[in-house]
Amino acid sequence: MSAGASWTGEYGSVSVPEERKFLASISPYNQLKPDAHYPEPLIFTTTADDRVGPVHARKFAARMEEFHEPFLYDEIVEGGHGVGADSKQEAKSWADQYTYLMMKLMD
Repeated sequence: MSAGASWTGEYGSVSVPEERKFLASISPYNQLKPDAHYPEPLIFTTTADDRVGPVHARKFAARMEEFHEPFLYDEIVEGGHGVGADSKQEAKSWADQYTYLMMKLMD
């Protein structure tokens, strides 16, 4: 997908069974199990990311939903691989992330 093809030299290809096995072993999506319980993650992506497409975040969120596990999801329409299209959007994204961490790590 997108720029992923350029990474096969470094990570491998899903077309090669041994490499696919390795890729699945490092994939957070493939590590989700239906009988496990997870802390509530903040899943965020940008719609226009051409390096790590939003499909990965969407699939992860869908799997969490399928397993009835809580999660927060934020997909920014603007921007690309970064956290925002401009300084205002970037500041909002950082504020969201810090707020999430504060809510999860502080009493």
